[in-house]
Amino acid sequence: QVQVVESGGGLVQPGGSLRLSCAASGLSSRFFTVGWFRQTPGKEREFVAAISRNGGNSDYADTVKGRFTASKDSATNVRYLQMNNLNAEDTAVYYCAVDVGLIWGLRMIARQYDYWGQGTQVTVSS
Repeated sequence: QVQVVESGGGLVQPGGSLRLSCAASGLSSRFFTVGWFRQTPGKEREFVAAISRNGGNSDYADTVKGRFTASKDSATNVRYLQMNNLNAEDTAVYYCAVDVGLIWGLRMIARQYDYWGQGTQVTVSS
């Protein structure tokens, strides 16, 4: 059974930082693409970032480029999303999505991912 577990959300002041983590188990391979998405009430889930199966490629939405960094810990196979210089517009529920066979060119499309974490709330407020 595939499990995707996220952690690391919380309340942070504007300009602060948070690091989200994403751990997956039960997949057919330890190499998988991870996409990070976020969603606010009444809006569609939007692409935030992605990191490729081997961690060699990453991509970011324009709204977070230069502030967020996706990474992979090869020893533990956990993926991370480091979020710096957060602002109120970053407030959302953040989801980790995982897929073993995803074509990199489809990384920004939420429905292309097979497995999803439960979501973690990130609130940026003073």
